[in-house]
Amino acid sequence: MTNLLDPRLHAYRPDLAEARLRGQVEAERFVEGEPAGVAVGWADLKRRPEPAAPNDSQLLFGEAVSLFERRGGWAWVRNTTDGYVGWIAEAALGAAPPPASHRVAALRTPRLPGPDLKLPPLDFLSFGAPVTPGESRGAYVELAGGGWVFARHLAERGMLEADYVATARRFLGTPYLWGGRSSLGLDCSALVQLALAAAGVAAPRDSDQQEQAELGVPLPPDSPRRRGDLLFWQGHVALALDAERVVHATGGPMLTLEEPFAAIDGRARAESGSGLRLIRRL
Repeated sequence: MTNLLDPRLHAYRPDLAEARLRGQVEAERFVEGEPAGVAVGWADLKRRPEPAAPNDSQLLFGEAVSLFERRGGWAWVRNTTDGYVGWIAEAALGAAPPPASHRVAALRTPRLPGPDLKLPPLDFLSFGAPVTPGESRGAYVELAGGGWVFARHLAERGMLEADYVATARRFLGTPYLWGGRSSLGLDCSALVQLALAAAGVAAPRDSDQQEQAELGVPLPPDSPRRRGDLLFWQGHVALALDAERVVHATGGPMLTLEEPFAAIDGRARAESGSGLRLIRRL
C-alpha cells in the first residue's frame, strides 16, 4: 500500500492512524478520534510533541478537534475547521464545543471571568474564533466553554463580511508569525484563510493547498489583476487591492502590510527565480 495522502491533513503515522483511513494507509493501530475543543484563546499546533518543535499552525478558542493520542502532556489532533493535523498542549483542550452560533468579529477581545470590564482577563480571543454565547448580563455574554466577552465584539456566523479584502486590511500592522493564525501574529495563508472565512468561504490552511484548491477561477499569471484576486508565488499568497497593489503578511519586514505588486514579484524572482505563478479570482 502506498501512502499518497497529505500528512498535514490526514492523521496517520506508521504506529497510529485515524480509523477512517483504514484501507488507505498502513499503520500498526487505527483509532477513532475523541471529540474535544480548544479551551484557550489560541494554541500552537506543533510538528512534534515537544515545546521546541516547529509551529505548523495555531488553533483558536472554540474550534473542535478529533483527538487521537495523549502523550506526556501533548495531544495529537486534527482540527475540524481546516483538517490540519499536529500536536497541541493537552492543557489547551477541553470538552467538545457545541456548534458555534457566533464568531469573534473584533480583531481580539478579552475573555473575562465575569461580566465586569475591571476583572483581569483569563486570556484573549482572536478574530474568527467560533463561539456560542449564552447568558447575557448588561453588555456581556457568557460563552460555552467558560468566560464572558463584550457582546458587541461578536457576530452571528450568518452575518458575513463580503469584502474580504477590507477584512484583510484590518490586520495591517499585525506581525508576521510563521504558523500564526491569530491577530497577534499570522502568516500569509492564515491572513487569506481568516479573511475568506469571514466572507463565508472555506479555504485550506497553507498557501500551496490554497493554490491547488477549487477557490474561484484559476487565471494565468499575466492576466490583468483585480481587487480580491488571490495571487500565488512559490510558497506565498497575497490579496490584490487593485491592479498594482496587494495586502499580505510577509516575513521580509515581518508585518502585514500593503505593497506594490512589482516589489513582491521582483523579490520572488530574485529569491526563487520565478515570479507570480497563478491568479485565482473568486
